[in-house]
Amino acid sequence: MNPRVKSVIPQKNYRLYLTFTDGDKRIYDCSSLLNFGVFQELRDESYFNQATVLDGTVIWPHDQDICPDTLYLDSIKSET
Repeated sequence: MNPRVKSVIPQKNYRLYLTFTDGDKRIYDCSSLLNFGVFQELRDESYFNQATVLDGTVIWPHDQDICPDTLYLDSIKSET
């Protein structure tokens, strides 16, 4: 099982700065999701910036979420 999300900080250009339970710090780019169904709402940057962590993954107020495995496997390791 991959690590779960411990914290999230929304960044510019629809990126999430994630800290995982194993201490890894990674960047996930959400821009490829913005044209699909419920994720279209994330185009509003003020809404996108409301990202928070619940049960090891990232969620938004209107029940959008991203699988924690996807967040880990499709993100890139951060230098900071």
